[in-house]
Amino acid sequence: MDRNTDFLVIGSGIAGLSFALKASAHGKVLIITKAAADESNTKYAQGGIAAVTAATDSFEEHIIDTLQCGDGLCDEKAVRMVVSESKKRIEEIIEWGAQFDKNADGEYDLAREGGHSKHRVLHHKDNTGFEIERALLESIRVNPNIEVLSHHFAVDIITQHHLGEEVRKGTENIECFGAYALNYQTHQVEIIRAKITVMATGGAGQVYKTTTNPLIATGDGMAMVYRAKGAVDHMEFVQFHPTALFNPGESPCFLISEAVRGAGAILKTADGEEFMQKYDDRKSLASRDIVARAIDNEMKVRGDEYVYLDCRHIPEDEFIRHFPNIHQKCLAIGIHPHTDMIPVLPAAHYFCGGIRVDENALSSIGQLYAVGECACTGLHGANRLASNSLLEALVYSHRAYLHASLQAKNVAWREGIPAWDAEGTKQPGERVLITHNRRELQSLMSNYVGIVRSDERLKRALERTEIIYRETEMLYEKTVLSPELCELRNLINVAYQVIKAAMARRVNVGLHYSTDLLTS
Repeated sequence: MDRNTDFLVIGSGIAGLSFALKASAHGKVLIITKAAADESNTKYAQGGIAAVTAATDSFEEHIIDTLQCGDGLCDEKAVRMVVSESKKRIEEIIEWGAQFDKNADGEYDLAREGGHSKHRVLHHKDNTGFEIERALLESIRVNPNIEVLSHHFAVDIITQHHLGEEVRKGTENIECFGAYALNYQTHQVEIIRAKITVMATGGAGQVYKTTTNPLIATGDGMAMVYRAKGAVDHMEFVQFHPTALFNPGESPCFLISEAVRGAGAILKTADGEEFMQKYDDRKSLASRDIVARAIDNEMKVRGDEYVYLDCRHIPEDEFIRHFPNIHQKCLAIGIHPHTDMIPVLPAAHYFCGGIRVDENALSSIGQLYAVGECACTGLHGANRLASNSLLEALVYSHRAYLHASLQAKNVAWREGIPAWDAEGTKQPGERVLITHNRRELQSLMSNYVGIVRSDERLKRALERTEIIYRETEMLYEKTVLSPELCELRNLINVAYQVIKAAMARRVNVGLHYSTDLLTS
């Protein structure tokens, strides 16, 4: 079944949903998502959303914190734009029904996280992303101009390449006409024609063995744009969250929010000794890149599998009130945060790079926008400041809406798009070929392209990735499409980009750290 829509949104996190709600005033919106509508990285965002709302804070202080965390590679224009527009976007989601915690005086109970000089993080207990997702989906469901297709996998965006048209090398005249999408129910690849396409597919944490990201975070949008010859940038900057719960056998890892350290929790070794003072004057409230490398180093030097987060001095009632889900999770595995230290380790968490976009979230491909974690806006630079991501998603989805709603008036649906060619393909004889390659890719990325890298590790990672790529492409050419195969292709594309970008970055900066390089 082929479809036409004014606006196609691929993904159902905060960025895609907020765009859809606004664009629905200008035409029909179709949201496609490969899982259920509420399954996204947004849903798992615990900490909150950073914004200047207190009289004791200022835009300039938020800007300085962001630039400092980005280690010299932020686009200052983008930083100033996002921070200065933050208050309006926060007011907007509150109008849509999102609720944030308040103190006894009725004021917002602002948290402080690593890298922030002030308390400025709005939160809903320790499940802020879930609360925002709930509010947005409630508005989506009653909007007659928005249709949500769950369990539809976007295989590739449709460009001139699919129409057999030449795209002049070195020019920016590639255009997007929609997407090919695999319908899980019919097992058919459908054509979705769109005047405007918005990539909101989230991150790619599943390229690593240990990650806080859900199973759906396979870098689909980044890979689709890369295959379409679109611009992708800063892929070497992968943020590892310092404090994922150490619980062997659980995947993805449960996140112990940065807000716990903001509330006073202290990182310690197994013998109860603090160690962050050796690495940064801010101690446990240093930026994530510094804390993650410090933990990684302590684990390697000591031969430990984890370090501890000590919350025992935080009043029990206060901990339960602010972090009920973390408290419940710890109790479920036999840890009482009031009497026991919590074992933690770093886990892949957030991609600071992605599809390169301008101030309107427009990519290098015409009629294609990218918002949320899959985009590279310049806000994060070499390292994301905690809780800036949800804010970035709101600001750029709003700007995408303003620009795209005008562009859509001058765009027609493209005719002559060929049907998906599945001739000569058959069901795979053994799915182990897919699952094994995925596990091998995740293992080599974790071991060779993780928190600390080296030239030799990157070289080995590239060689093995190229072998896995060739094996998978051979399988792709002769096998009936499945979500698992599509995800593997996308993960390989993302891994390749991360490795190549890391090899090209010849100075240590932000999240990129190699033992063979000098620090900037």
